[in-house]
Amino acid sequence: MSALTETADRLEIAEILARYAYAVDSGEWDRLDTVFTEDAVIDYTSAGGIKGPKEEAKAWLADVLRHWPGRLHLIGAMSIRFEGEAGDEAVVAAAFADTLSPSREAIPADTTGLIQGGGWYHHRMVRTSSGWRSRELVEEQTWRTMR
Repeated sequence: MSALTETADRLEIAEILARYAYAVDSGEWDRLDTVFTEDAVIDYTSAGGIKGPKEEAKAWLADVLRHWPGRLHLIGAMSIRFEGEAGDEAVVAAAFADTLSPSREAIPADTTGLIQGGGWYHHRMVRTSSGWRSRELVEEQTWRTMR
């Protein structure tokens, strides 16, 4: 893989991670179709959620997160390792921090229902005809505070 191709791939993978965060925070669940492959498996069990196929995960997110209309995910500290003969697979770890709020309005920091947390997103990505997509996501929640 040339340095130029690797740089472009890294930028595209970073865009996929940003697209994931925006889809979850905005509630535009169909945007996740541009993040994951059709057969993707998504595992939120470390955060008390489900493990299942993409469509099941989308429905679960829509149902659970409706209680927290104020949402913000920040993703950073990415590690990307390319695999496969042509570098068409990637193992991606990205740190995240998130806040879930029961309101989109300004609220006191001690409001009941406010949740903050963080950890790591572990993706197995593949290059597809539509660009990079995640075939698997495992969330590793490492901390959480709730009021």
